[in-house]
Amino acid sequence: MNSWMKAGGTTRRRRAAAVATTLVSLALLLAAAPAARAAENQPSAASEPCLACHGSEGLEKALPGGEKLNLHIDGGVFATSVHASIGCPACHADINLASHPPSTKTIKSARDYAIAANNVCRGCHADKFAQWESSVHAALVRDGNVRAPLCTGCHSPHAVIKGAAATIEQTPCQRCHQDIYKVYIGSVHALARRNPDTSYAPLCSGCHGAHAIKPVVSSEGPKAACLGCHSDALDKHQVWLPNAALHFDIVSCPACHAPAAERQVDLMIYDSRSQTQVTQEGVPQFELRPGAAEAGDTLDAVALWRLLTTLNPKGAQDKITLRGRLEVRTGPQAHGLADKSKALRNCATCHRQGSDAFQNVTISIAGPDGRRIRQEASPGVLTSVISTNSIGGFYAIGATRIGFLDILAILALVGGVGASIGHATLRFLFKRYLLANRQLLASAAKGPGKTE
Repeated sequence: MNSWMKAGGTTRRRRAAAVATTLVSLALLLAAAPAARAAENQPSAASEPCLACHGSEGLEKALPGGEKLNLHIDGGVFATSVHASIGCPACHADINLASHPPSTKTIKSARDYAIAANNVCRGCHADKFAQWESSVHAALVRDGNVRAPLCTGCHSPHAVIKGAAATIEQTPCQRCHQDIYKVYIGSVHALARRNPDTSYAPLCSGCHGAHAIKPVVSSEGPKAACLGCHSDALDKHQVWLPNAALHFDIVSCPACHAPAAERQVDLMIYDSRSQTQVTQEGVPQFELRPGAAEAGDTLDAVALWRLLTTLNPKGAQDKITLRGRLEVRTGPQAHGLADKSKALRNCATCHRQGSDAFQNVTISIAGPDGRRIRQEASPGVLTSVISTNSIGGFYAIGATRIGFLDILAILALVGGVGASIGHATLRFLFKRYLLANRQLLASAAKGPGKTE
């Protein structure tokens, strides 16, 4: 008994010692954590000589033309950035402290310096940089647009805080897209994102991407982005919406889910054989069309016919046609998405004579960066005999309220059905005739005076 008690006592003492050791270790770790975090937020030692000068407010460099390049870096802000630990030399490897300052580097403008510095990001973020190079932003930079955002335009290199761009208040998109941002703030997406239970609702990057940003007006429009989250949307619409699949193809989601928006019909120049939109290189085809000088600001049915005749090579008629879609008239309006309970469900909104949506018509072609180049068109292009072939994919009998085409479609339907019925009736009557006169025909075949 005594030996067992001694052994048990030893075991308990060992367990108590182990627990005590664990508690002491945890206490030391907790005590060290704030210090470790503080150390992480401090600029590396290599940055200290740089901040000694660049931490001074008002430091700047005079550039040709009177422009000033700001050289001030807030040391406190930089200390909180994700770049603080790697230090200044990691990005500014071209600077030799032994001979700096003065700098003999020639800088034409602040924009030129920013474009050159933009390539530095590729060294650590090659995958993100490759995505950016395929984006509409990079296309605009290559096109010489001085407002097109670079890496440093969205991510201030000296104040990058992980996750900050994924918040409504700090999204960098609002810097250039203020008109859209103001509408988005009141949308169902922004309201849902502020709710903890639905905080996964999309921010700008949720629909447009963070780096490989493409215009949603290209290809199928916003449908692909919407179905990324609302994958069951088509099934839900099929419960109450007639021909839901066709609506999804030719009606943009915001056209119904942004009820306060103005709608229009856009006729996109489309390659019917490759099933792709036509991309314009160089001067827009609108400016090259025959009679462009006399056409004025809008395309009428005759000008549209001339344009398509020009685009279609000989022997390939109807290769280039128009693909129609009902959509929201402006980008900001497309972001004013309302709760689904407020979405348009009244068919008469569009399917009525003189519908507002059919009074606003544009012809569009994809630009080199994917964005649409648009030309206003006369509403008459939807009802003219000349443009009948151009909008075949968009027209639905009795639905688009184009009276002339409805009459043609009804006549074609009646003619087709009538021809089929007439043909079947003639066959039936001819068979009856053959059966009724079989004996007579047989006698006639044997000739006169030949009987059995």
